[in-house]
Amino acid sequence: MALLSLQDVSKHYRLGTQRVRALDGFDLEVERGEYVSIMGPSGSGKSTLMHLLGCLDTPTRGRYCLDGIDVGNASDDRLAEVRGRKIGFVFQTFHLLPRLSAAQNVALPLGYQGVPSRERRARALRALEAVELAHRAEHRPNELSGGERQRVAIARALVVEPSLILADEPTGNLDSKVGREILELFDRLHGEGATLVVVTHDEGVARHAQRIIRLRDGRKVADEPTARATLGDGYGPLGSASDRPSG
Repeated sequence: MALLSLQDVSKHYRLGTQRVRALDGFDLEVERGEYVSIMGPSGSGKSTLMHLLGCLDTPTRGRYCLDGIDVGNASDDRLAEVRGRKIGFVFQTFHLLPRLSAAQNVALPLGYQGVPSRERRARALRALEAVELAHRAEHRPNELSGGERQRVAIARALVVEPSLILADEPTGNLDSKVGREILELFDRLHGEGATLVVVTHDEGVARHAQRIIRLRDGRKVADEPTARATLGDGYGPLGSASDRPSG
């Protein structure tokens, strides 16, 4: 069974007397351990799809199942529960609380789940260690670089041990060098078994994934493997890192 499955999903909005079809008959399956990018021009439906995948909204029509749960017609409370336990979000603007330390920011989602404070702290430190930032655990966001702040945001996504990591333009506010470091981190997380879906306008970012889904006018116009998938370069389920071509 696919980790996430969208079948004939549409999302329509009313704009005055007109109906806007943000998504129209969209199908998608993502297997566990896959790394998928979603691309499309402005107005193509990327943001709407991101909201649906993240259980921030429900479709007008069609079915969406995440990790065996039919969330297409779920209540707001049920959506909130699934978001908190199944999805780790990474945003372009980090969304860190300025008065909290890195460790406290990472631990926040666990507080909503009722995890005891000592366990929250331990799990937050483990998540920061996973992104090589444990030494900055007590620093506040204004004491961190942009790349470090994004690593804190990724640690916050990891701390709930999600089924899916969903990233929206994760390198959009970073310079090219730091952006490459974040993509290398995503590569490593994927190599360790994480399932990632990245929404981006950047072709270079998209090609770190195994597949690129291209949208236009609310429809899927392409579902293409990247060189990573066709070459089997050692990330994720395609092989071991030692198989990776050199040079």
